[in-house]
Amino acid sequence: MFKLVVVQIAGLIARRILSFIDSGKHLAEGERFGLIRFGSRVDIYMPLSAKIESKLGDKVVAGETIIAYLK
Repeated sequence: MFKLVVVQIAGLIARRILSFIDSGKHLAEGERFGLIRFGSRVDIYMPLSAKIESKLGDKVVAGETIIAYLK
């Protein structure tokens, strides 16, 4: 098991964030925890041991794109 910190940040114009779970909950691989739209963003803080697969500027798709492998 490993720990990730995910921060959902609303955009300035349209604040559209839906969280499906509460803080501190355990999730299974690929499980959705929220929805962000209209210029909002997500920051993901991973352990230093994570092997990053995506690059700056890559488009990612929820449930499809592998961002990193965690050991």
